[in-house]
Amino acid sequence: MTSSTTVHRPLRLYGRGGELAVLDGILARLRKGDGGALVLAAPPGLGRTALLREAAAAHRPRGPVLYSTASSSERGLPHSGLRALLGSAPAAGATAGPRHPVGLTPDALLTRLRQLGEERPLLVCADDAHAWDRASRTTLGFAARRLGAGSRVAVLIAADDGPDFAGLPALRLGPLDADAAAALLDRLTSGTEGLDPVVRAELLREAAGNPRLLAGLAGRLTPDQLTGRAPLPSLLPGAESVLAAHADRLAGLPAHTRALLLLAAAAQEHEPAGTGADALLLLRAGTRTGLPRDFLDGVLFGSAGTEGLLQRAGSRVHFSHPLLARAVLHHAAPACRRAAHELLAALLAEAGDRLAPPAAPLARPGDGLAPLASLVQRACAAPGPDAALAARLEAAAKAPYPHAERSSALARAAALTAAAAPRQARFAAAAEQAALAGDPSRARALLARTDSSAGAAGEPAVDPAPGAAPGTEAGAAADRGPAPDRGLVPYVHGLLALRSGPAADAHEALLAAAALIGPDDPRRALDALVGAAEAAWVVGDIPGYLKAMGRIDPAPHDRQFASYRAGMCAVLAGRTAEGHALLRQCLEPSDRAGSRAAGRDPGPPLPDPVALLRAGAAALVLGEVATACRTGARALAAVRTRGPDALLPQALERLAYAELRAGRHAGARAHALEGLHAARRTGQPNSSVHLHAALALAASVEGPAEACAAHCDAALAGAVPHGLALPATLAIWARGRADLAAGRSEEAAARLGPLVRPGPRQGHVAARMLAVPCYVEAVVLGGRAAEEAGELRTAVTEFAGWAARTADPQAPAQLARCRALLAPTEEADARYAQALAHHDRAGGDFERARTQLLYGQWLRRRRRTRAARTPLRDALIAFQRCSARAWAERAGGELRAAGEPVRSVRPAADGALAALTPQQQRIARCVAEGATNREVALRLSLSPRTVDHHLRNVFAALGIRSRTELARLLGP
Repeated sequence: MTSSTTVHRPLRLYGRGGELAVLDGILARLRKGDGGALVLAAPPGLGRTALLREAAAAHRPRGPVLYSTASSSERGLPHSGLRALLGSAPAAGATAGPRHPVGLTPDALLTRLRQLGEERPLLVCADDAHAWDRASRTTLGFAARRLGAGSRVAVLIAADDGPDFAGLPALRLGPLDADAAAALLDRLTSGTEGLDPVVRAELLREAAGNPRLLAGLAGRLTPDQLTGRAPLPSLLPGAESVLAAHADRLAGLPAHTRALLLLAAAAQEHEPAGTGADALLLLRAGTRTGLPRDFLDGVLFGSAGTEGLLQRAGSRVHFSHPLLARAVLHHAAPACRRAAHELLAALLAEAGDRLAPPAAPLARPGDGLAPLASLVQRACAAPGPDAALAARLEAAAKAPYPHAERSSALARAAALTAAAAPRQARFAAAAEQAALAGDPSRARALLARTDSSAGAAGEPAVDPAPGAAPGTEAGAAADRGPAPDRGLVPYVHGLLALRSGPAADAHEALLAAAALIGPDDPRRALDALVGAAEAAWVVGDIPGYLKAMGRIDPAPHDRQFASYRAGMCAVLAGRTAEGHALLRQCLEPSDRAGSRAAGRDPGPPLPDPVALLRAGAAALVLGEVATACRTGARALAAVRTRGPDALLPQALERLAYAELRAGRHAGARAHALEGLHAARRTGQPNSSVHLHAALALAASVEGPAEACAAHCDAALAGAVPHGLALPATLAIWARGRADLAAGRSEEAAARLGPLVRPGPRQGHVAARMLAVPCYVEAVVLGGRAAEEAGELRTAVTEFAGWAARTADPQAPAQLARCRALLAPTEEADARYAQALAHHDRAGGDFERARTQLLYGQWLRRRRRTRAARTPLRDALIAFQRCSARAWAERAGGELRAAGEPVRSVRPAADGALAALTPQQQRIARCVAEGATNREVALRLSLSPRTVDHHLRNVFAALGIRSRTELARLLGP
């Protein structure tokens, strides 16, 4: 044990604000004379020592501190921990009483601590107390439980999460969150210029929120490795101290327990991360190694424990902390470790599919290959490069196992490959599977390893595997592995850029990859060209889209894909009727067509999610919104059933867009929120941009306006640097529609004008027509119809052509509404009636209510207030029914102005306005929001003189003299 009277305060603790607040509370109570105890429980490396030192440094100016750290060399000496702790007491004379009690009994320790705290409050800090000798732990625990109010002694115990100090209040530390870990890494690498993003992601992944491990990993890499100029070693150094601290708990365990822990740790190597090990497999392995059956049954299926190291959850067995499993493998003798893996490999080969992992693949290989799990265990047992085993792993990974498992298997195959070319190809293939699994940071780390050949600096030296040594005929043939594929690396780079980088970069990378892959890999070549077309589409680059699609030979593909390709190209080339006819042929894709077209194993008869997403896109282009919603729901179910995980954000995004077009705003919001979480989890910021745009559109209907603005800003923040024109157009349209709901017509017109007019800022071809009705409404209500007559005629004419081509049921009604807004007085009534008749056939509460609102507003402006009440009342009820709060407030204001009393739909009524008329209340609210008299007049369809007259009466009724006072009166 070591004691210290000088405690060094750490520079800064990241992500521990809550824990520091708890410690501050304990110290505050201690200063008032109330003691107590707290256990800082955490596995090694999570910062319990740093928190203890922080508390000691904070208390030292106000009172004495006893501080002791465990020493493994003295663990066998009874009471060595307590003697070291009491040895850090203040010098003789500082407090009354002997320096040491006569005996180190629990009562004697309690008496001594109270004596030390008589003069000034005492803080006791026991660091790594779980490593103290048993007598010291028992005595300290006894004393700590009896300290409380009035004791003037507080005890802080830093220990692992074992049972040593059960019964004491405990504060359990978890890993650092992503932001705190990133901030700590920034501090640790502050002297390094240009930390490579891939290296950064790999360090954060490997550390898993453990600050000590993160510091160890970052401290062992060279500047060239940190900046990406040199490859990372296959096993990152720097984890030794944390793993050793975990392994300390193993030394005193019985041999049976240590053997079972080794099997459990080895059995996790072929499982998906976080799923633990199969209890049945461990039972068979333990029995095969001679472990007693009663011991195995007690640990795996009964109530027997393993010192808190293993935990059971159903049929799965987990380590209490992931690093503990790594420590077990790291500190096991190499021969024992290899024997465990070989045993598990043999058992898995015997059992086959009966011991499949919980995330079972859709189809197991039926061609005589050993199960993938068995091959992974054999790879773990391999002492060096093994070309034959690597080839078997690669072949097994082509079966439709989950993408994460296939990625892990391919990475292990690459690690077993000595030749540079096949090694790089296997790392690239592993990166592709990681990307499909929704793990782009892992994919980038694997891609970074394609730049280094076997035996690169930092790679561990390995010996050739028996039976496949380079130089032998069989070994040389297998070691040549797959033919070098120059296009695979740019292909994976392009896939990653498509979801997280500039879309133009993804377009060019995928085009280049398709040219390099060529006829040798038709499936990837097709995916590359389709991805390049998708990147061009989201940018709004129609020639680029046609170029990518034009390079696809439709002959080898199924009818659904061929119709989609030809139909989209025809539509974008201006042959709309031909294109629509072709697109209608792919609205109902066959369940397995997409799998066959891409050259994949067709698997069981489940819908192909990619084919369904294409069908949904075709339906949206046609305007068949009901079909798009139905197909989008099927696509989402297919992705959830068969993956890949990386496709989940896109499936939710497409369904949300379809529901928005159909007027199902609440459903769209729910799906877009789920998609946003999925996009963040799978590292796809470009998908997040699309989903923020969808949420902005939903909020422009449901409100509040602040939510619409926030989602719009988030969408534009990501769309602008990455060139994502489609979500940018949708976000701006959403903001303009929210402005209309709030009565800010001029602002709405300023936002929407550039989208619908010709010019460099023109909106995306797929969305700009959707914004035309809002633009026409904004210009007319803003009083600028005469000034922008030419632009309005052009926009409405183009919208009429689009409405004639699309099957969107709302388009005819919206066109009639636009014409009603622009019509002379004698024609407008009939135009509004025509628009409402179209709405009756199309359905949809929200768009019909908007037309009724405009019609009632037009009637009221013509002083036909009695006639205006009916459409305004219907609009108010419809807006309330579809939860369009801002629009309901606008309709309610119009109805009150028409002379019908309406209860405000605002969350809280403005009591100060109770004495005002409904018209005066509307004017007062607009002015309080900062609108000028002219803006209020435009918003409420009044003249500026009328607004001025009402505003003077408002000031008189409220006893105020300025707009500032009015804003203060009605403000939050």
